[in-house]
Amino acid sequence: MTEEPSLSIFSKLKNLFFGSKNLTNSVKNIQPDDERIEELIENVLNIQDSIVKEIMIPKVNISSINENNSLSEIYEIVNNTKHSRYPVFAQDAEKVVGILHVKDLLGVENNGEFSIQDILREVKHIPESQSVTSLLEDFKKDRVHLAIVLDEYSTIAGLITIEDILEEIVGEIEDEFYEEKNNEIIKINEEEFIVSSTIEKEKFEEFFDHQLNCPEVESLGGFVLKEVGHLPKVGEKVSTGKLELTVTSADQRKIKKITVRKIDQSIYFRMGFSCNFLGLLNILDF
Repeated sequence: MTEEPSLSIFSKLKNLFFGSKNLTNSVKNIQPDDERIEELIENVLNIQDSIVKEIMIPKVNISSINENNSLSEIYEIVNNTKHSRYPVFAQDAEKVVGILHVKDLLGVENNGEFSIQDILREVKHIPESQSVTSLLEDFKKDRVHLAIVLDEYSTIAGLITIEDILEEIVGEIEDEFYEEKNNEIIKINEEEFIVSSTIEKEKFEEFFDHQLNCPEVESLGGFVLKEVGHLPKVGEKVSTGKLELTVTSADQRKIKKITVRKIDQSIYFRMGFSCNFLGLLNILDF
């Protein structure tokens, strides 16, 4: 008996869902709990026609490190962006000299003799026209998670990770640094909360007893995006009435977590009163 030829990852996924010749009947009988399976099926089929350029992170949005950064500067970048791997650019930012795994920083002493070149790993370059399916196979074969994408002129166009590919199929995957929380609203204290960006606007408004007055958005993340007018970085703030919203977790594509802080309205009242009072004194020439 001859052994069946090995199947690609995507063939296996496809066969997992489409192996039955009675697929049509199966889909007709999908129960509400199976909607996620139906979505996965569609995502698997769609991604087979995708190329790297369509899902990569553009160069302008890459979180990176420069080969001349000091150890303290590298720690600051890691703390602010919270990824596990970073491309390290040459001084002119036109070439990636290697990949930094954050775990390789463990044990490194900030004694003035640090050289990032000593801990860099080899970088994988790929063309932006490569199919996503073949890249996933390459990632598996080469046992790497990240590649630098080059355009037709061999200049850096962007970056892609294995997580980017898998997220196209199964949805969001958190990085190793990200502490997964199932709760959409996590109470820190009486004044501060960590809130998922995907929380429905109506649920957010009900919990905080505050109207966002933005009918065109469906989530808290959508509201913040509309207010700032761009994909915000960690630390950017938006104020809405009695609430201050601070982006505390985000990547190159989306907002993940937002810290919501209740603003003491009495402070603004007292400030307003003081300003009005001082204005009155000026008018009266006191």
